[in-house]
Parts: sequence; structure tokens; C-alpha cells
Amino acid sequence: MLMNRMETVLVNSPPRRWLQRYEARVLTALGGRTPGARVAELGCGSGYGTRLILDEFGAARVDAVDLDPAMISRARHRLRRHTGRAHLARGSATDLRSAFHDVGGGQNGTYDAVFDFAIIHHIPNWREALDEVARVLKPGGRFFFDEVTATALARPTYQVLFDHPSEDRFTAGEFLHELSRHGLDVGERWRTRIGGDYLLGVATRQ
Repeated sequence: MLMNRMETVLVNSPPRRWLQRYEARVLTALGGRTPGARVAELGCGSGYGTRLILDEFGAARVDAVDLDPAMISRARHRLRRHTGRAHLARGSATDLRSAFHDVGGGQNGTYDAVFDFAIIHHIPNWREALDEVARVLKPGGRFFFDEVTATALARPTYQVLFDHPSEDRFTAGEFLHELSRHGLDVGERWRTRIGGDYLLGVATRQ
């Protein structure tokens, strides 16, 4: 589901960009960089995470998808100096084949890595999103995730300010269990923050 106005303002703010840089450092410590890789990003938003994947993680190319055409437009502007390395498409994180068919992306075993900067908790059928991640990753490919759990979404501030699916929210434990069920091995490469509100980690496709 699309973000509401308040969350859109927040994700485009300097504090969110600072936090995303911190999250990228944590994910790098947990799973390493991705030099020369072809990568998919779920929910690129305004493109700041896409730029981190290219500049900090070292990916050669990113296929990035988002539901919101306004966000795609912002991302195109932010990534204008990365022409040829970032392909942006409007579409769903549960159907990457449709989003990237014109560039040969989204097929089985296409990507060396997939990135999720706090997008999957917005998806009502979040298990289908993880199934899609597992489908498009190569064997040995990595899934870098930074997620908001049901613990955080139940807090009054989240309920008042933001819109999220009200059913089938996941705890950190449920998310990790679902990764394993989809053949994504996280091992010890995960961390929770603020009493289990946030979950960061890296899983490898078996």
C-alpha cells in the first residue's frame, strides 16, 4: 500500500537519509558489499537507498521498483548521474517480472542481491514479497533487509501518524521464520533495535 502524506514527508527528510546511511553501515557489517553485482531494490522511494546501493555497496546496476509514480519521478532526478546503472519502474514488489521484463530483469535467479529498506511491512501479502525475493535471487545471492515490526506498528505514534496494513503484521521472529521457510538463511546475521521495533539482517539464498 502507498504511504500517507505524513510518512512521505518523513522518508524524504534529512533525518531519514541520515538513518538510512546508518542502516547501510549495519547491513554492510552483517553481509558485506556487493561490488559489480546486479541488484533489485523493493520500494525505491525517492532513490536515496538506490544511490547508497550503487555508491556505498558498489553494485554495478540496480533495478528498483515502487508503486508511487511521484516517488519514481523523484528517484529519476536524484539518480540522473547514474544513467545506465539504475533502472526504475513503477510496479509491485510481489511481481518483479512484470516490472522489469523490458530489461530482462525479474526472472528466476536474476539478481546477486535484493535490498529492502523498510518496505515489506507496507505490503499486505508480505509473504508473497519474500517468495518473490527468493525466486529472483541467484543461489548464494543475498537479501539485505531493514524492517519495521508489529511491535513498532502497534505503538500509538505509528497508529496516529502512519497508514499500514492492519492484519497479519509480523514480529521479528515471524519474519526470520518466514525467511527460513523460503530458503533464505539468515544465520546470526541479524540485529533488532529499540525493543524489537526494528529488524536488520542479511539472508543468503540456498
